Amino acid sequence: MRVSIKMFLRAIQRLPSDKSRITPGKWYRTQKEHWLGWLREYDGPGFYGRQAGKNRDAEFAYNHIIEPKMLLWLIAAAGVKPSLVAAARREAAHATTMPGKSAAIRKHVPWPILCAALFR
Repeated sequence: MRVSIKMFLRAIQRLPSDKSRITPGKWYRTQKEHWLGWLREYDGPGFYGRQAGKNRDAEFAYNHIIEPKMLLWLIAAAGVKPSLVAAARREAAHATTMPGKSAAIRKHVPWPILCAALFR
């Protein structure tokens, strides 16, 4: 199932938020807010300097996040099986870089699993 960024945004908007935290140097207070802000500007360069006009889908976005906190919140909030979330969290803890942590999370919860949880 191809999921547009707009559909992905709507699905994330329906999820329960994580606890609000003030983090120096960060514009967001929750990982939900982080996702929503990141995706709202997805078709343009936004804060992250992305290439505009690429018409990427939600699967592409999910597979290119390098912030493990965003991924862990999303998979848990979406209702992915707790054993998979726990395995993803454990394996991510052993990686030494953010991209490595994110890859470990997606190894346990690839897009098809997240998509099924988000769009039940």
